[in-house]
Amino acid sequence: MNQSKLFTGSAYGTRKKMAFTFTGPVDLQAGTNTISLLSVAMGLPNIGVHFENWNVGVGQVALYGLDRGKRDLSRQMWSYKVGLKGESLNLVSPDKVSSVEWTKVSAVAQTRQQMRWYKAYFDAPGGDEPLALDMGSMGKGQIWINGQTIGRYWTVYAQGNCSTCAYAGTYRTPTCEAGCSKPTQQWYHVPRSWLQPTRNLIVVLEELGGDTSRIALVKRTTTSICANAFEHHPSVANYKIDATGTQKMAHEARVHLRCAMGQAISAIKFASFGTPMGTCGSFKQGRCHAESSHAIVEKMCVGKKSCRIEVTNRYFGADPCPNVLKKLSVEAICLPQQ
Repeated sequence: MNQSKLFTGSAYGTRKKMAFTFTGPVDLQAGTNTISLLSVAMGLPNIGVHFENWNVGVGQVALYGLDRGKRDLSRQMWSYKVGLKGESLNLVSPDKVSSVEWTKVSAVAQTRQQMRWYKAYFDAPGGDEPLALDMGSMGKGQIWINGQTIGRYWTVYAQGNCSTCAYAGTYRTPTCEAGCSKPTQQWYHVPRSWLQPTRNLIVVLEELGGDTSRIALVKRTTTSICANAFEHHPSVANYKIDATGTQKMAHEARVHLRCAMGQAISAIKFASFGTPMGTCGSFKQGRCHAESSHAIVEKMCVGKKSCRIEVTNRYFGADPCPNVLKKLSVEAICLPQQ
């Protein structure tokens, strides 16, 4: 905040509350003080009324608590710089990572510091199972492995109504949230083709503060896969020839199941064409259910690496509930092929 570059604190806004106030002690000295603000934006809006007029970044800046009460600093002579020093130095590159001096961080003494670069080296796990980074202990930032970007991570926590799920009426953000008090996304896929047998470089830019000692690279073997699709809501487009010989596009709603490499569908744990409820792992039959659902899906999918089932009445016999929008929910078990 002043010329000694003392970090004062941070705050953030939301989509609904763009302006926000940082409340906390500010260390000012007599004479000239330099204020530095780092603005992190999630991107520009691309939809909505007059979205081209929405502002992103630092706007009005005011300082409270001085002798005059409130002082508007918006018209001060501000300088502006885009990007971080670590980006300009290309710290994510294996060739450039040694261009700066890194401080060794003890796992015991580590504090949840904001806006920090971290690096580490690791060997590739054996086998051919899919790999993922467990980022549940971190806040928000970006990841690179051997110079390749894994992408952004942001382990926000669901706090909505996780007990029921109904999309009727106006959609709200907390509608149909799952896993309350757990990260909305914890696992981030790491392609094995990016790895070498030893000394792989991982670089993390952490914005909010996290515990890097708990980041883990784990093998992910999926045993259950799920899919949902509503009738009359096409998921694929095919071309068909009508009676006159004219080629026409025919849209079809389908459920598509696919196991991981080296696996095949061994059993159908749940299948219901009608009004099933719940989410993957906790599906339940609704009031409307076609009795042939399980047998049809089992016949179409078991023993195969992948399968597709049309979501139509003709696949499941008579309409189980006329004049009701139906969907097909399926949970299948994938196991290694023998």
